[in-house]
Amino acid sequence: MWIWQQANWPSFEWGSDAINPLLRQVRLNQGILLGKISSIEGEQQQAALDTLLANIVHSSAIEGEKLNASSVRSSLANRLGLSEAQPYPTTAQSEGVAEIMLDAVTNQQAPLTLERILGWHKQLFPEGHALFNPVTGGELRGNSPMQVVSGRLDKPTVHFEAPPREGLEAELAQFIDWFNLSREDSALDPLLRAAITHLWFVTLHPLDDGNGRITRLLTDLALAQSEQQSVRFYAMSISILDQRKAYYDILEQSQKGSLAITPWLCWFLETLNDAINHALNDIEQIVLKTNFWRKADQTQLNAQQVKVLNRLLDGDFDQGISASQYQKVAKVSRATATRHLAQLVQLGYLVKTEAGGRSTRYQIGRAR
Repeated sequence: MWIWQQANWPSFEWGSDAINPLLRQVRLNQGILLGKISSIEGEQQQAALDTLLANIVHSSAIEGEKLNASSVRSSLANRLGLSEAQPYPTTAQSEGVAEIMLDAVTNQQAPLTLERILGWHKQLFPEGHALFNPVTGGELRGNSPMQVVSGRLDKPTVHFEAPPREGLEAELAQFIDWFNLSREDSALDPLLRAAITHLWFVTLHPLDDGNGRITRLLTDLALAQSEQQSVRFYAMSISILDQRKAYYDILEQSQKGSLAITPWLCWFLETLNDAINHALNDIEQIVLKTNFWRKADQTQLNAQQVKVLNRLLDGDFDQGISASQYQKVAKVSRATATRHLAQLVQLGYLVKTEAGGRSTRYQIGRAR
């Protein structure tokens, strides 16, 4: 029996003893994140751009689709009013995914409607976007049974079967009504509302393709309605992609189970917390970089040295950079790399690690 076949569907249940500690931890980290965001004034738009881009690209990657990140970035930058040093040509698909992501995280006040969901789907699958297995965007799925299967064609394993096409409109109407009304339900924690949104919509599976991506957009919308701001600075899709097998396993377990969804809610909150922690680490890098250049005198440096220092400040070389790596990044000779590094050490911008000889690496120091 699938979860949607349960007699009381969709009256979900859960245990507060397991959920409440996770809710407190996520709320604490959300508050810390908002505080950190206020400390990077001037960098917030760039940080939001990077996060939104990561969310879009990773959400597609969960479903096995690879987007052109440079094209999507340019589409997002245009909509955020940011100028790109080297703008990349955009496409109908990059414009579409940028538009629907921004709609989800910034247009919280607009009510959810079926037309809005199908509009997102149409943007996700613009006409002519794929030569093979094209999907008609903006339409509900057809009459064929919707199943998630794997294994041999003659002996497939059915991981999930969605509700039948007949009655799907009524199921969606019930979901949309709940989504709009539950926002004002003081008895339902907004984070649990986001988790329920995710499980409920992906279980309905109302589209021929793109159900996961639309589900995650709806989740982002629910989170944006809950938080107003911080959702623009963390990408839950990154954490879901990192745990993709666990994601599909917990969905399968939940969709084959009862209406008691405590395990799903716990997994969702733990994954959300992981995403926020990633964002906190990224903001720490931004603060470190901003403070470094605030103290540094760039007139003492050449363009190659600035480039390498930025790469180190961005965390590209966790163990420090070697002379040979400097040579490749800066595109200079070995002798020039050695001279540049010695100057950076003398100025205090870099420090040598304890290892000597060819194992010597250089890490960020404190500018004098």
